[in-house]
Amino acid sequence: MNTFLSIAAASKASGLSAHTLRYYEQIGLIAPIGRSSGARRYNDDDMRWLEFLVRLRSTGMSMRDMQRYAQLLREGQAPDNVAERQAMLEQHALRLEEDQRVLGETLQIIRKKICAYQALQTPAKRA
Repeated sequence: MNTFLSIAAASKASGLSAHTLRYYEQIGLIAPIGRSSGARRYNDDDMRWLEFLVRLRSTGMSMRDMQRYAQLLREGQAPDNVAERQAMLEQHALRLEEDQRVLGETLQIIRKKICAYQALQTPAKRA
């Protein structure tokens, strides 16, 4: 069964403002949303797509790349199209893996500093 959400409900569910939802539709990140009595009605597929866009954006994918990906998706399943979408996601995944590696190294440094500060605050044990 398909659920339909108003823009307010879709905003709450996605974490994106109603303004952002309208903007994403305007710039082609979201396909035109179905309407009922003039009001936008987001269906299950729309909400899954929004969730994916939120994840891409939260991981730093550029709006331009997201727009290109959305355009390719709407153009269908031609082999070249699918290959380009795959390549985009593979490239993004590699960047995320590198970011994750750097964050891991930074976390180790911070943990060492925390241990050093704890050692400075702990009175030396006397024999």
